[in-house]
Amino acid sequence: MFEYVGSIHIHSKFSDGTGEIPEIAKFADEVGLDFIIITDHNTLRGLHEGYERWYGNTLCLVGCEINDKNNKNHYLAFGITDAFSTRTPAKKYVQKVKELGGVGIIAHPHEKRTHMAEHPPYPWTDWEINDFDGIEIWNHMSEWMENLTEENKYRSFIHPLKTITAPTSETLNLWDELNLKRKVIGIGGVDAHAHKYNLLGFLEVEIFPYKVLFKSVRTHVLLEKNIKKGKNLKDIETAKWQIYRAIKAGSCFIANDYNGDARGFRFYAEQDGVNYNMGESIKNPKSVFLNVLLPGVSGTIKVIKNGSQIAEINGMSTKIEINESGAYRVEVFKENRAWIYSNHIRIGI
Repeated sequence: MFEYVGSIHIHSKFSDGTGEIPEIAKFADEVGLDFIIITDHNTLRGLHEGYERWYGNTLCLVGCEINDKNNKNHYLAFGITDAFSTRTPAKKYVQKVKELGGVGIIAHPHEKRTHMAEHPPYPWTDWEINDFDGIEIWNHMSEWMENLTEENKYRSFIHPLKTITAPTSETLNLWDELNLKRKVIGIGGVDAHAHKYNLLGFLEVEIFPYKVLFKSVRTHVLLEKNIKKGKNLKDIETAKWQIYRAIKAGSCFIANDYNGDARGFRFYAEQDGVNYNMGESIKNPKSVFLNVLLPGVSGTIKVIKNGSQIAEINGMSTKIEINESGAYRVEVFKENRAWIYSNHIRIGI
């Protein structure tokens, strides 16, 4: 497999971010990202104005973040060519993204905060909808803002990377429940805006610099073919859909790379000499071996089945046999800090 590392859920000046897309992409290239996905609110100007291209070694892709008239049900849409009006109900735009062959991800599904009137929460509320491809299981900005208190705000402003810990248990539990019914993939997002705030009445601080957030929650995609870094439109389209198809398939994992470079992590199942990657399914639940490999360092590997932990191993790898149906995934902690979250392998369901 060929591994590519990207940062997803980024806003530019085309909506409520502060950066120009070429500037944002330059920052991504400087920190070594293979791709980024711009998701401005209810617009695809970045796509139509030609900003979807290579910037150095970073491929900049352009999707959008859609919401309804109440500014709820935020939805990341990739691989579509037209955005939707906020007058469009969530059920309709979720269905339309699917019909258009795009990839649709529920953003910050359980966002909660009451202490910032100027920044209310934007949770997902319409859970009767079933046409989405996945959910954003870890959102850097949402967690940072929810944990912000009067006591820790100065430390949080100075150290935006150190003050996030892990995805919420509510989101992880829902994700596991959904995968018992059908495949629902997970991604990580930074929700970068590069907001600037005035502290103490005279000091302007940029608390979410793009370059800083690009070092935190990332989505690593695994492809069967290498990406050609060509400059023409055909090469860009081919590379784009390699990434989008991998995300939609669940051939990816989420990592807070601030806690350690997660390149090289692998979680796969083996049965009768055949390997099954994240996002894939196995019909027969008997004599299946789950394999976990960490990238050259030890960590605490937790194997999760249907939302419950069934094994915990300290080391660089593990291989366990299972014989029961379920939705299996892996969490890895490094020095007691949340590090890696795999997508599911669904077995016998």
